[in-house]
Amino acid sequence: MSLPISKYVWFDGKFTTLDKAKVPITTHAIHYGTSVFEGIRAYWNENNLFIFRLDEHVKRFRKSGQFYNISLNFSDQAISNAIIGICEKNKIKKSCYIRPFYFVGDYGINLHVTEKAPTNVAIFTFPFGDLFSKNGITAGVGSWRKFSDMSNPPQAKMGGNYLNSIIATQEAKRSGYDEAILLDHNGNVSEAPGENIFIVREEQLITPPLSSSALNGITRDAIIKIAKNLNIDVTETEISRSELVISDEIFLTGTAAEITPIISMNGKKIGDGKPGHITKKMMKEYTDIVMNKNQNYSDWLTAVY
Repeated sequence: MSLPISKYVWFDGKFTTLDKAKVPITTHAIHYGTSVFEGIRAYWNENNLFIFRLDEHVKRFRKSGQFYNISLNFSDQAISNAIIGICEKNKIKKSCYIRPFYFVGDYGINLHVTEKAPTNVAIFTFPFGDLFSKNGITAGVGSWRKFSDMSNPPQAKMGGNYLNSIIATQEAKRSGYDEAILLDHNGNVSEAPGENIFIVREEQLITPPLSSSALNGITRDAIIKIAKNLNIDVTETEISRSELVISDEIFLTGTAAEITPIISMNGKKIGDGKPGHITKKMMKEYTDIVMNKNQNYSDWLTAVY
C-alpha cells in the first residue's frame, strides 16, 4: 500500500526530504526486526491541529526500546518537539497519522545488541482517515496465539513483534473476516493484531488484563478513563473465547482504529448486528475529545499551531 508520506521527514535530529533519508543494507533492523515504533494521531478541527496524548506516546516510545537495551539517543522533549515540528514543517492542516521509530543501524549480524549499538531515529507523517468502517466490521478468532512474556515482552512496540500480527491478519482475511482476534497462551482472549478489545455485557465494559498479553494501549487507557468518568463500570479480567459471541457489544480500540465496532464474530451477529449504544457513546466521546470539543480532556491534546 503506497502512502502519501510527507515531503519532509525528521531523521537523526534534522529535517530532510524523504528521498535523502537513507540507510545501508547492513542495517540491523532490516535483518532482525530491532526497531521500535509508535503510531500517533493528530486531528484538524478547522482551527488547529491537535496531537492526541503526545507525552504518553513518547514515554512508551522510550520504554519499548529499554526492554531490548536499544538506545533512544534523544531526550523526550527533543522527540516531542520533532513530532510537532514535522507537522509544522509540512504545513499539515488535515487529520494525520505520525510514525516515529528508531532502530539498530549499521551493526552487521551481531545478535548481542547493547546500549552502545548505533541507532537511527526517524519521523514521518501522512494524511489519515478511518482505518475501518465506523458502521462495524467482522472478526474471527484465529488459530495463531499472541506471544507472551514467556517468549517476548508484549509491552514493547517492536517491529519484529508484529510478525505475529501479520500472520494472524493474513489468516483472518483468507477466512473472509475484516480483522482477527488472537487468544493468549492460556486460550483466553488477548487482543486484535493492532488493537485492544472491549466487550459490553449488561452495561459493563470488560477488557482483557495485561497478563493476557494485551498491550497497555494508550487508546485502551483513554477509554477506561472516559468510561469511569461516565459512571460506566469497567472490569479488567480474563475473557474466554466463548464469551465473545454472547457479548451485547464488542469494539476495538487503537490509535489507527480509534473506536471500531465489531458487529459479527466468527460469523455470528453481535447484538442486533449494528454498533451498540455504549459503543456509539464511546465513539462520540472520543471524537469530541480529539477534536477539542470537551475541555475536561484538553490536557490530552497538544496544539501544533
